[in-house]
Amino acid sequence: MADEAHITEVGGTGVPIPGDDVDTDQILPARFMKEVTFDNMADYLFYDARRDENGEFNDHPLNRFEGASIAVVNQNFGCGSSREHAPQAMMRWGVDGVVGESFAEIFRDNCKSLGIPALTASHEDVTALQEWIEANPDGDIEIDVEEETATYDDTVIHGNIDDAMKEALVDGIWDTTQLMYSNLSKVEETAADLPYVEEV
Repeated sequence: MADEAHITEVGGTGVPIPGDDVDTDQILPARFMKEVTFDNMADYLFYDARRDENGEFNDHPLNRFEGASIAVVNQNFGCGSSREHAPQAMMRWGVDGVVGESFAEIFRDNCKSLGIPALTASHEDVTALQEWIEANPDGDIEIDVEEETATYDDTVIHGNIDDAMKEALVDGIWDTTQLMYSNLSKVEETAADLPYVEEV
């Protein structure tokens, strides 16, 4: 990573989250969306799936691979509603990047807005990586945004990162709020020249 804004690579240990069509209500149950900030979202990540009928933590991967920063998922991950809370919860839990077979479009776009690279790869490559993580919980995985690869052990996965995501991450323009702040003087100048904007 060149600096905070320019994201060219992320890495760390992995957490496999198996299953196709994992929707945003599984990732972040709707009942937790009433909170006015994202501050506690990590506590609610896969809240129901991570607990048994008594409310105790079970053997869900997020309980077994605490501290991991690369999530490895299967087909159509993040489908369902467009809630930003799902990737927010993953980011706040510690996820810096995601490798998967495919992502729901809005989920992927929300990841881009948070600076989380989402690399798509084949079923075979993703499954092999999930199995490797299970056998090597302390093993490192590196996602290279520019090369569109994920590297682990002696293996390189050649995948795909959406062009818009790749450009935003590499050029450091994924954080739209920061972009607006950095261009605030230009915005103010433009607003001052508009006859229909009243001065406050």
